[in-house]
Amino acid sequence: MTGQETAPGPKHKRDLTRRKVIVAGAGAVVAAGVGGSFAAGAFAGEETTTAQGRTAGTSGEACYRLTSETTEGPYYIDADKLRRDITEDQEGIPLTLRLKVIDSDTCKPLANAAVDIWHCNALGVYSGYEAMGSGGGGGGGGGTPPSGTPTGSPTGAPPGGGGGGGGGHEEPTDDERYLRGTWRTDKRGEVVFRTVFPGWYQGRCVHIHTKVHVNGTWTAAGYEGGTTCHTGQLFFDEASVLATAEVAPYSTNTATRTTLDEDTIYPGNGTEGGLLKLKYKKGAIAKGVVATLTMGVDPEATQDGTGDSVQPGTSASASATVG
Repeated sequence: MTGQETAPGPKHKRDLTRRKVIVAGAGAVVAAGVGGSFAAGAFAGEETTTAQGRTAGTSGEACYRLTSETTEGPYYIDADKLRRDITEDQEGIPLTLRLKVIDSDTCKPLANAAVDIWHCNALGVYSGYEAMGSGGGGGGGGGTPPSGTPTGSPTGAPPGGGGGGGGGHEEPTDDERYLRGTWRTDKRGEVVFRTVFPGWYQGRCVHIHTKVHVNGTWTAAGYEGGTTCHTGQLFFDEASVLATAEVAPYSTNTATRTTLDEDTIYPGNGTEGGLLKLKYKKGAIAKGVVATLTMGVDPEATQDGTGDSVQPGTSASASATVG
């Protein structure tokens, strides 16, 4: 979160850090014009369940403040797959994630940006780190589902690095890459992913990780170079999470669940902090959820979420990302 309120200084020439995204399948080879969205109305009878904060209109859109920066977490894998559908064979409630990326200063959409997302499955396991179990903290699978609202406040750091909270980067333990992907924003700054509703693990509330990369090059091999201008996490309201706990396979997840208010990473500032606006049919969340959010970013900043992120005109020590 540190640095998002700081007024940008002189624009500095940025060093290009090479990064490459592995293309998944022949259909993803051509990156140009990939900003198309999934079919509208995928979930009939959708009802808005969360509408906190500001939302973007189609015209006269109000400028957004910078979306909160958060830690990258230990389970980021740079060489991810260029794709919109990241589900693979994972079971869970269908989730359509619609993100819009804009320049928080000018409010203009950021086209051709690369957006990464990654999250755990219904039982709290991250692909690439299956040997670490449920979010690195264990406890996934089997037993009685959680009910009601957990009580008490968490203390200390999330177990095992929190599986997406603080702690240093962990090296992958396997070659699985489900629930991970990268896609390109269209001319409206929009990108759409198809995935499943994330589960939970001990020490963290339900969340999705995201990064936005700019000034890179789209090639037949993927996305290369550029800088990371935003590293954040996307969050879900308590009502929706409790509703998912009634549905298999979430109902078999016995890991202790941390609420949104108890979470040590969520900044508590609504949509500006990454709280998603959710739509689903009341009483039938199993049919699917549509989640939307507009993210205001500073394309001149470097925010990689590893503790050395720098805003233009500031020192690394003054703008270190809080874990």
